[in-house]
Amino acid sequence: MVEGRCALVTGGAGFIGSHMVDRLLNEGFRVVIVDDLSSGKLKNVNHHATFHHMSITQPSLLDVFNREKPDLVFHMAAQSSVSRSTKEPMLDAEVNVLGTLRLLDAARRSGVEKIIYSCTGGALYGEPLSVPSPDDTPVVPISPYGMSKFIAEQYMEFYRRQYLVDFTSLRYGNVYGPRQAPDGEAGVIAIFIAAMLNGKRPVIFGDGNQERDFVAVDDVIEANMAAIDRGSGKAMNIATGELTSVNRIFELLKEITGFRWDAEHAPARAGDVYRISLDCSLAARELDWTPQTDLADGLARTVEHLKGNVPAGVR
Repeated sequence: MVEGRCALVTGGAGFIGSHMVDRLLNEGFRVVIVDDLSSGKLKNVNHHATFHHMSITQPSLLDVFNREKPDLVFHMAAQSSVSRSTKEPMLDAEVNVLGTLRLLDAARRSGVEKIIYSCTGGALYGEPLSVPSPDDTPVVPISPYGMSKFIAEQYMEFYRRQYLVDFTSLRYGNVYGPRQAPDGEAGVIAIFIAAMLNGKRPVIFGDGNQERDFVAVDDVIEANMAAIDRGSGKAMNIATGELTSVNRIFELLKEITGFRWDAEHAPARAGDVYRISLDCSLAARELDWTPQTDLADGLARTVEHLKGNVPAGVR
C-alpha cells in the first residue's frame, strides 16, 4: 500500500538517487531528499519532492527524520571516489561509516520500517578468485572506500539484530546511465562520452584490459523497488554477471558517437580492481530481479542524454 507512505532518499540529487526519487514519485510515494550537493546537482532535484540541503554527517539529520517520519529510506549518499578514499581515508570513513551510523540511529529513533542500502560489489570483493563472484565471496577490499561501505553494511546488520530496523543491501556493479556526472572519476562511461562529444581523446588508466560489470541505472532502480517488500536482512549483488573491458567500452562508444581518434593512456590508479563481475543469483531468487538492459542500447541512451548536457571543456 503506497498511499500516504513516505520515502527518504539520501543522495537524492545524485546520479542514481535522482532516478530513485523520480520512480518513487511516479509510484505515489511522498518523497524527501537529503543531499549536501557535494557531488549531486540541484538541477537533478525533482521539485515534487521535499529537499533538505544537508549532509548525513550532521546531527540535525535526526530533526529531519522526526519531522518527515519516513517509512522507508533509500540510502544512496556516499563518498564514492576510490582514489579520494586512498588519499583521504578519514573523510571517506566520516561520510560512509559515521554518516551511515547517524542515519541508522535516526531511523531507529523515528520508527523507519526499512532501509535499502546502496553498497558496492566490485570494491568489496577486491581481486576475487572466482568470476562472476557470488554474494558470499570473501570481503577483501583493496581501497578504504570498499572497506567503509562494508563496515556500514555491518552496522545495518547490527541495527537489525539489536533494534529491529530492517534492511536490504544491494551491492552494485559499475552503474551507468543518464545523469552520471562526466566531471568525476566514478563513471568511466560518462567521462568517455563527454570527452568524445567535445572532440577530445579519453584517458584510459592502465592498459584498458581491466574488466568490469556494467549495469544500467534503470535496472538498479528496479532492484531497489523490488527490495521494498523483499530481501529482508540480505546483502546481494546487483549487476549483469558479464565482463566488459574498458577498451571494449571505448570501442562501443566510438562507434555510437562517430569518434575517430584513439584513446590516451595513463598509469593505473591505486585501489582500482582489475577484473570483477558479479553473480546475481541471490537477487534473482530473493527479489525476482534480473537485468534487462542490453549494454549497447544502454550506452546509446546515455550518449543521447549527454549530448545536451556536457559542459564544454569536460574531459
